[in-house]
Amino acid sequence: MRVLLLLFFLSVKLLDAQTDSLAFPQSWEGKYTGTLEIFTAVGKTQSLPMELHILPIDTSDNHTFYIIYGEDKVAGLRPYELVTIDAAKGLYKIDEKNGIAMEGYLLGNSFVQRFEVMGNLLTMVTEKTGADELTWTVYAGKAEAVSVSGGETEEVPVVAAFGVGSVQRGVLGRRE
Repeated sequence: MRVLLLLFFLSVKLLDAQTDSLAFPQSWEGKYTGTLEIFTAVGKTQSLPMELHILPIDTSDNHTFYIIYGEDKVAGLRPYELVTIDAAKGLYKIDEKNGIAMEGYLLGNSFVQRFEVMGNLLTMVTEKTGADELTWTVYAGKAEAVSVSGGETEEVPVVAAFGVGSVQRGVLGRRE
């Protein structure tokens, strides 16, 4: 009987998690605030206020994806738009409203983007870590391999490794 109850509760929890993911971005709506910390190999190099606003746009099915860095909410505003491409496949785009639009993928409770800009490879992960909490993480490094290994035989593939020079992390709490 205990096993059946345990299986029941686990299946309910899994259904809740799936429903939450399927409700993206609606279940993520809100204004989140926190502190962004930037780390390199020498340790923490910077700390600044950060906000992320995910709000419905009245005139479309899209959402805001406004990022605000620093104290100056005007100068620090990045007014992006979250566009649903194919929710069933977890495919979205962040439209920067300046000719740049980049795909993003909902994978479980994580919204993930990977892109190269000006010789740098960035991986951005926004993870819903609680009902009212998001963790924002950006890994950045040069888009050129620091080493290549393998490939000596057909069974062993060639593997290129890429360096990571910094990580930015912010734990953001929903305030509205």
